[in-house]
Amino acid sequence: MQSNQENKSPLVLIPIFLNFFIMGFVDIVGVATNYVKKDFVLSETTASLIPMMVFVWFALCAVPTGVLMSKIGRKKTVAVSLILTALAMSIPFVIYNYLGVLFAFALLGIGNTVLQVSLNPLVATVVRKEKLTSTLTMGQFIKAISSFLGPILVGFAATQLDDWRFTFLFYGLATILSIIILYALHTNEPVGAVEKSSSFRMIFALLNDRYLTNCILVIVLIVGIDVGLNTSIPQLLIDRVAMPLEDAALGTSLYFAARTIGTFIGALLLVKLSAVKFLQGTILLAAIAFIGMMVSSSLWGLLLSVAIVGLACANVFSIIFSLALQHDMKHANEISALMIMGVSGGALVLPLQGLITDAWSFTAGMSVILLSMLLIGSISFKFKSK
Repeated sequence: MQSNQENKSPLVLIPIFLNFFIMGFVDIVGVATNYVKKDFVLSETTASLIPMMVFVWFALCAVPTGVLMSKIGRKKTVAVSLILTALAMSIPFVIYNYLGVLFAFALLGIGNTVLQVSLNPLVATVVRKEKLTSTLTMGQFIKAISSFLGPILVGFAATQLDDWRFTFLFYGLATILSIIILYALHTNEPVGAVEKSSSFRMIFALLNDRYLTNCILVIVLIVGIDVGLNTSIPQLLIDRVAMPLEDAALGTSLYFAARTIGTFIGALLLVKLSAVKFLQGTILLAAIAFIGMMVSSSLWGLLLSVAIVGLACANVFSIIFSLALQHDMKHANEISALMIMGVSGGALVLPLQGLITDAWSFTAGMSVILLSMLLIGSISFKFKSK
């Protein structure tokens, strides 16, 4: 059997990092929801179903993807995810109505789930063990760059090409290119070997561990916060400073830019600082900045608050994922599946926010995000500082 030690060329990382870039495409759902809501005159509750169509699949497809991967291999499973993503990108050009959009984002969600579950194990196949952590960290950084560029691309397509849907064309072409480059990648997966796949019972038995359930709850909440802010920031700028949608969408890019910078800063600080104390401090900062965002009526005050919230929330996901794995390394695969399932939190928090917005006000709906931050802060004190 070949060893991954043979993959010495840095060129082997090109398809890997391109796939991390495509992983970030899913974050376009927030700004896209605002355009779809405008095009079809949707209520907040109805519009909130669009992000739900993306993130619900993280709950339903994470474990089945692990089973599929054990049968057809990691590289082919990644290829399946890319094919689903390319199909999703084509639908808005063929069927542009509310149901067509729901179907497109459902396919995008399924493809992204399959990609997130299968890409990290593929990285372990093609890089040396001592470089695995740095490679995965760089992958997340590239994913953050993709998320940051998404709203900019949407704004460019809307203003310069007169149709924001051209964004899907760019994404589709990038995905097809990734499929082609992926098959130039030589992996060292054992031929004919079948990896031991976890059973549903084995995975869900881990939910009896209170520490892990707290980790999963934080994942649910932080993804819900992320999607809620992704969707709410443009509307906030429109309501408070009468900014056009095309310009307000760039507020989401500011949020993702701050997250990208925060990820880089966090990677440096967490080398020496306690992860738990860092989590506690940053989530407190996020809550304070978010309150400032809710009460501010000036453009610069809003933008500063958005940037601080993005910086403060940047490392919550990675810290919790790390704490969960370190808690029980023997069940790392099962825990990873549960963590990815927790990403479906984006499908749970936003509809609640939409219902409250329709019943009371936009500001009242955003209080769901603040409550989620406070819950994360409370849970963080249940983790032992290391």
